[in-house]
Amino acid sequence: MTRHPFRGTFLSLILLLLTAPAALAHTSEGISGGFLSGLTHPIFGWDHVVAMVAVGLWGAVLGRPAIWILPIVFPLVMALGAALGVSGIAVPFIETGIALSGVVLGLLIVFLIKAPMAVAAVLVGLFSIFHGHAHGTELPEAANPIAYAFGFVIATGLLHLGGILFGTLMASDAGKLAVRAGGGVIALVGAAFLFGVA
Repeated sequence: MTRHPFRGTFLSLILLLLTAPAALAHTSEGISGGFLSGLTHPIFGWDHVVAMVAVGLWGAVLGRPAIWILPIVFPLVMALGAALGVSGIAVPFIETGIALSGVVLGLLIVFLIKAPMAVAAVLVGLFSIFHGHAHGTELPEAANPIAYAFGFVIATGLLHLGGILFGTLMASDAGKLAVRAGGGVIALVGAAFLFGVA
């Protein structure tokens, strides 16, 4: 039996995420400062965690070049959403959009949907606007908004990487089943936020 080289790293990441308290990442509670606040803030909001992991995981399902393009598209467009939030420009249905990102991306993973690259990038970009706007509305309250922004962009990238590492399990039938089950969990968490259960 071949040991997967990323299994230990992935399990460590999952354990770290499971120790994070469940809370919305965009409640503005605990915004105090700069880089460290920005780095930890997305990880403490399960609605954000599942969507960001899902982007990397769906990219892995789609394969190259999506495995790298989607995790680049998300933070780039998220920065646009953050700029809208900082500027006070309203975007409707922020909470709904964030919750739907988990539901939709989770279901795409469950059914191993292979969307064209352009469609996948537009869908991920659309969802990232909601996530970015939620974080952007908090930036003016941070003591160092630029450092805070760098922190949450890096956290986003690490969560995407977690999804990509999980996606490397797709090489085996059992791994494919685990990936699909992960997509199901993501969709359920998104649905819990969508219907106000979480």
